[in-house]
Amino acid sequence: MKILLMEDDAVLSDILVDYLSEFWDIDYAFSSHDVYEKIESCKYDLFIFDINVTGKNGLDLLRELREYHNTTPTIIITAYSDTSYLKKAFELGAHDFIKKPFELEEINARIQNTQKIFNIENDDKIQISQDIFFLPQLREVLKQDKKISLSTKDSAILNYFIAKKKRVITNEELIQNIWNFNSIPSDATIRSHIRTLREIIGKDRIQTIRSHGYKYE
Repeated sequence: MKILLMEDDAVLSDILVDYLSEFWDIDYAFSSHDVYEKIESCKYDLFIFDINVTGKNGLDLLRELREYHNTTPTIIITAYSDTSYLKKAFELGAHDFIKKPFELEEINARIQNTQKIFNIENDDKIQISQDIFFLPQLREVLKQDKKISLSTKDSAILNYFIAKKKRVITNEELIQNIWNFNSIPSDATIRSHIRTLREIIGKDRIQTIRSHGYKYE
């Protein structure tokens, strides 16, 4: 699902983009002008607009978009406690509303709910076998129509293996690309992640290349 976030608070926008990018395809806009530039060249599944931004505010922007018959689902962010803003947002065509301050898990839950309500498909489903699919943005594996949630590291490792298919990947390469400098894992930890992935996608998918590393087939 592709999302456009409009937020002019530099600190908050960095936090939101960094967090939500683990699950979704996120674009960022500082102002309504940036929004118009981006929607000219890209189709989005969801807008997340802050009311209080520099220049044209989120509600005025939403009003214009609806007048142009843009029906993209929209979540409004605000620091206002006055319910009149909530009422106005819904009248203009917003479908959800979130008040600052909020937990990151809350906004992600609202995005997931939007996906269900509007039946928005993930376009990044990766087929692993006839009945196994990987959804990297959701960190899930669909196995015979059963959803299996992956940890952040398991998902990142699987995504990396798929991107480097049929190439031998050493532990050192995994560490450099998956972990940060302050949390370097042991070889036993890496083996544990590999074992978990094999249990989910099949033992033959990730081969051990003795004294070298692993290879995804």
